[in-house]
Amino acid sequence: MSQATQDSVREDGIIASVSGPVVTARDLDARMNDVVYVGDEGLMGEVIEIEGDLTTIQVYEETSGVGPGEPVENTGEPLTVDLGPGMLDAIYDGVQRPLDVLESKMGSPYLDRGVDAPGIDLEKKWEFEPTVSEGDEVAPGDVVGTVPETVTIEHKVMVPPDFEGGEVVAAEAGEFSVTEAVVELDNGEEVTMHQEWPVRKARPSQEKKTPREPLVSGQRILDGLFPIAKGGTAAIPGPFGSGKTVTQHQLAKWADADIVVYVGCGERGNEMTEVIEDFPELDDPKTGNPLMARTSLIANTSNMPVAARESCIYTGITIAEYYRDMGYDVALMADSTSRWAEAMREISSRLEEMPGEEGYPAYLAARLSEFYERAGYFTTVNGNEGSVSVIGAVSPPGGDFSEPVTQNTLRIVKTFWALDADLAERRHFPAINWNESYSLYQDQLDPWFVENVEDDWPEERQWAVDVLDEENELQEIVQLVGKDALPEDQQLTLEVARYLREAYLQQNAFHPTDTYCEPEKTYGILTAIHTFNDEAFKALEAGVPVEEIQAVEAVPRLNRIGVQEDWEAYIEDLKAEITEQLRELY
Repeated sequence: MSQATQDSVREDGIIASVSGPVVTARDLDARMNDVVYVGDEGLMGEVIEIEGDLTTIQVYEETSGVGPGEPVENTGEPLTVDLGPGMLDAIYDGVQRPLDVLESKMGSPYLDRGVDAPGIDLEKKWEFEPTVSEGDEVAPGDVVGTVPETVTIEHKVMVPPDFEGGEVVAAEAGEFSVTEAVVELDNGEEVTMHQEWPVRKARPSQEKKTPREPLVSGQRILDGLFPIAKGGTAAIPGPFGSGKTVTQHQLAKWADADIVVYVGCGERGNEMTEVIEDFPELDDPKTGNPLMARTSLIANTSNMPVAARESCIYTGITIAEYYRDMGYDVALMADSTSRWAEAMREISSRLEEMPGEEGYPAYLAARLSEFYERAGYFTTVNGNEGSVSVIGAVSPPGGDFSEPVTQNTLRIVKTFWALDADLAERRHFPAINWNESYSLYQDQLDPWFVENVEDDWPEERQWAVDVLDEENELQEIVQLVGKDALPEDQQLTLEVARYLREAYLQQNAFHPTDTYCEPEKTYGILTAIHTFNDEAFKALEAGVPVEEIQAVEAVPRLNRIGVQEDWEAYIEDLKAEITEQLRELY
């Protein structure tokens, strides 16, 4: 948020009490959600409760040393974000202060309290190219010009949603700062490249539509079994060390989105450091340009003030909606929503509100749904189509999925990727439990896979699910009597399921080839395993012992398909070899 000017600051109040991030002020003329500056150092805060002449404020910075009697200044404006060119390839804190700018301002990576800076550079000149001419009629949300924001993304300058619109009387190409007018309208309104928008208010749209296209992630278990749609919502709950962050990193790197907004909410600093170090070195698979050129990072790590976690999620979704309005597909990664909920719990307890389950506020479910409902596939106010897909990690204590944040999230999202500590201990990654996970988008996405990959995609997927389900049932018997006590056909089912787990569901995020698997390759691996299944059962019916079938030399090569660059030829050769060697047995 831009630093308030002296003119915009209205009434002064006086601090009455301080309790951690919660400050109470007297005699402050304020409204709910107004941004205020607290104490002699001017710490940014937000009004969250008003009772008589007492105003309760959550402060977004450390409050130690702040005491009663210090002043509180009200800006009279809600918490907003600066929207305009320059947000990509940027790293912000939870209230959109650019960390690199603050570091250069302070001359130190250790920031003083009260330091502030605009979310985008207000002085930098951008090359503006108008897409409208004098005499054209424009309405709120219409695109009036473009700016090359990064080598990957063309920033579309739009008429702000709260403008009336009208006839263009001036529009010139040239270099402008974000605060200079680039288009003038006949009613006196001037369109600049800079907009401000309240973070807690969803940006308007014409229509929210049913998503029909998958957000292709390049991860076989996600695309193949539990897909998410563009404009969909997904949750990744899992205990510590099960791979939530790596899974989200993979999605941020490889997801089929134009823009990625990565929100590190209350997680460890080294995880954000990994993103900051890796992304500039990685190439976007679609454009070949650096991944950071389409990425905006919001870093609110565990050592930062707890109240700022509450705002960072809203900051991220507002930035995502802004790029959605340009017609882009945006993927927002929130890691983790549990830390966000814990921030709400702390603020709620300091306000002495009636606690809900496990001490969380009674409005936890409402806040979660407000956040996830801002995702979707939209027709924007200017007639473009864009989407915001939200993927939220959940960190349940001890991996207990019955805790309130997980349960309330499951009631909202349509895709559930359950991470399993047992799979992680067995070094099976991604450690997504295929027996507990699900996607409610399958039926509406199947036509896309049929049209763009193969006609029998749904049938192949269902076959894999049926085999894995049967294996799950057989494992209970195996634990009682041992594998050798099973009939031979069931032993063979277990062998096929083993290759499904090892060759199809497992994927190496750190292998240069296997880290990304396009849908065609995902389908190819599944058909290769299906070929082995069909030929193996034919051999079994012909009287070949199951031990001889398992000993066929070509079959273990299924596990190496993922790391093959020339995978199409490899799969065809492998299918032919498996068929030939199994038929030789009878």
